[in-house]
Amino acid sequence: MRLLESEAAARLGEALRGFRRAALRRVYGPESLAAADRGDYRALLAQCGDEPLGVLARLFVVGVPVPADAAANALAPFALDEALDCGLLTGTDMVSAGWGAQFEGDRLLLSDQLPNTTGGRTREHVLGIGGASKLLLDLTLRTPVASALDLGTGCGVQALALHADRITATDLSERALAFADLNATVNGVEVELLQGDLLEPVAGRAFDLVVANPPFVIGTPGSGWTYRDGGREADGIAAELAAASTTLLNSGGTMQFLANWLHRKGEDWSERVAGWFPDAGVRVWAVEREALDPLDYVRTWQRDSGESHDAEQAAAWLDWFAANEVEAVGFGLITVRRIDGPTEIVCEEARHAVEAPWSDRVADWFAVRDRAIEPEELWTAQLRVADGVVLQQTAALGDEGWDVDRQWLQQSGGMRYAEEVDPLVVAFLGACDGEAEVRLQVQLLADTYGAEPAMLYAQLYPVIRRLVERGFLTR
Repeated sequence: MRLLESEAAARLGEALRGFRRAALRRVYGPESLAAADRGDYRALLAQCGDEPLGVLARLFVVGVPVPADAAANALAPFALDEALDCGLLTGTDMVSAGWGAQFEGDRLLLSDQLPNTTGGRTREHVLGIGGASKLLLDLTLRTPVASALDLGTGCGVQALALHADRITATDLSERALAFADLNATVNGVEVELLQGDLLEPVAGRAFDLVVANPPFVIGTPGSGWTYRDGGREADGIAAELAAASTTLLNSGGTMQFLANWLHRKGEDWSERVAGWFPDAGVRVWAVEREALDPLDYVRTWQRDSGESHDAEQAAAWLDWFAANEVEAVGFGLITVRRIDGPTEIVCEEARHAVEAPWSDRVADWFAVRDRAIEPEELWTAQLRVADGVVLQQTAALGDEGWDVDRQWLQQSGGMRYAEEVDPLVVAFLGACDGEAEVRLQVQLLADTYGAEPAMLYAQLYPVIRRLVERGFLTR
C-alpha cells in the first residue's frame, strides 16, 4: 500500500519543502509560534495571509479551512485534485486538512493525527508525534552508527531521526508503513521499510542501534487498536523485546524502548523486568517514570480511544487486572547494551524532573559502567565532588543545640538524584578535591576514627562506587 506513487510523493515533498518550523519562526516570530504550541493560535492566525506558508500554517498548524484556490496555489506543483484524492485535504470550495502535519527538528511528519482534535480515531489510526514518541526521541543516543532499526515505526518519526548509514523500520500496520514511506520521501531520507509483527521482519539480523515505541498497552479486552495494543498477554511485548536483545544487537550495540509493566501483588516490579533478560550478554538500565493504579490506567486509555463511555469494557478490563493481582502499571524507559560477560541489570525509579536530553543521561550511565570500577582501581583514584552537588541537612533543636538527624547529597543537574549519606561518608567527601588519592583519605579517616584502613575501605568501597556511578563523584 502506498498513499502516493513515488513521483507524486516527490512533488508533494517539493511543495512542502519550505513548510518547516524554522520558516514559521522566522516569518511569524517565536512568540506567535510559542503561543501556538500552547494551543493559543490567535497571534499566528492573525499574521497568516494567502501566501503559501500562511495557507499551509492555517491548514496544518491552526487547523482551519482555507479557500480551495489558495490551497491549490500553496501546494503547487502537487495538484489540488491529488491532495483531495489521497486524503491530504477534504472539502470542496473550502478545504480542510485531512492529515496531520507536525514538525520534529528540521523534518515534517505527516500522519492521521490532526491539529486541535481528540478522539475520532479508527483502529488503524497512524499517530503523529505524541508524548511517548517525544520521550523516545529525547532518549535515543545520537552517536552515528552503521545500522539502526526502528521497531513499530508508525509514521516514521523515530526512523527519520536516526543517525545511521543504513536505517530499517518495521510495522504491522500497512497504513503506518505507507505514511513512513511518504515521510521518508518528503524529508529526503532513505529507509528500508518492512511489514510484519515486531521482530518477524528482521529475523536473523542484528543492528548497532534498535529503538522501539511499541504498542505496549496492557490487558485491553476485545479488539485491539493497532497503534497501541501489541496482541500479547499482559506486558509480553516488552518481555519479547528484552529476550531478543542478545540476538538483535551487534557487539556493543544498544537497544532503547518504552514499556509498560505490571506491579503484581507480592512481586517487585524490578524483579519482573529483570526476569525478561537473558542471564548473560547485556547491561540494562530500566527507569520507571510513573505508575498508575488500574482504574487510572483504564481511564487514561479509554480517553485515548474515545471509549470513556464504555462501562462494560472498563469493568472487563478492571476484572482482568484484579484476576491477575495487578496493583499498578508502571511506565518507563529501558536501555540495553550488548556486552560480553554476565548480565548486569539496574532498575530504579526516577519520577522527579530529569535534565534533558535523556540521551546524555544514558550516555553518562553507560560510560561509567563500561569502565568497571574495581576496588584496586578506586584505591588509587583521585576523586572530586561533581559540579552542582550540594550537601543538605535536617536538624532538630535539642538541649545542646542543633542535632543533625539526616544528611543527603542533591544534584542540581543530570539525573538530579538525591542520596542519603552518613557522617563517615560526609567526612570522606569533604576531602574529595580531585588531588588526594582515595587511599590517603581512607588512611586519614582510619586514624581519626581509630579503625583499620582495610576494614574501613571495605565499608566505604560500595558506597563510593555507587556515588561515582550515580555522578556525585567524578574521576
